[in-house]
Amino acid sequence: MSAAPLQLVGLCKQYGALSVTRDVNLTLEAGARHALIGPNGAGKSTLVHQITGVIRPNAGKVLLEGRDVTAMPAEQRVKLGLARTFQINSLFNHLTVAENIGLALSAHRGLDGRIGRPLPARPAFVEEAVECLRELGLLDLAGRRVSELAYGQRRQIEIALALALKPRVLLLDEPVAGVPSTEGKRLFELLERLPRDVAVLVIEHDMSLVFRFARRITVLVEGAVLLEGGVDEVRTDPRVRDVYLGKRGHHD
Repeated sequence: MSAAPLQLVGLCKQYGALSVTRDVNLTLEAGARHALIGPNGAGKSTLVHQITGVIRPNAGKVLLEGRDVTAMPAEQRVKLGLARTFQINSLFNHLTVAENIGLALSAHRGLDGRIGRPLPARPAFVEEAVECLRELGLLDLAGRRVSELAYGQRRQIEIALALALKPRVLLLDEPVAGVPSTEGKRLFELLERLPRDVAVLVIEHDMSLVFRFARRITVLVEGAVLLEGGVDEVRTDPRVRDVYLGKRGHHD
């Protein structure tokens, strides 16, 4: 049996006497649709930073398809199949959508410098980007400059950009944050079209999205896993209602 695309084993992060994550275990199997939820200050952002390599844990391991990447920098994890979208928009406004994705592709393959460096994308990669947009139903946005897009459309393109890197694991960081309800419908549709073989972990406060998208949910409270289970189990658990569903925060 092949190893899980993502596995967290006993992750702990401390700042002095403050424990931000405490012995967190989580496994994403191939094709997983998994949500990470929790109240304000639960440690979700710190946990995601440990997964992506922004923060090193004090103890525990991060495994990608069985390979220990705990000491690897973020860029190397991307090359091994881990992609993430961000809450803060990171697209180049003066480039078209296809050029943005083509640029990310060329940087990812080491041809035009670092990811995010504003260099002209190569035509072959722009063509590949257009094909990616076609597969996601976003072809109508390919030739438009990012500066012309509504906020919800930019969030869609960030997801498309992450998927263009052909990840095995995709982290969606609050994909509908700040998206007007009028634009949310197409974003929902895009999430439902994500490739079935990609393991997805979504960090989200919008419980309508969580309950619609996820098959399993991990509830993080004070840095530790309170519960992991199916949607119905989490929705009806009185502890979850007490610490989160009844009084949700909106930021970590």
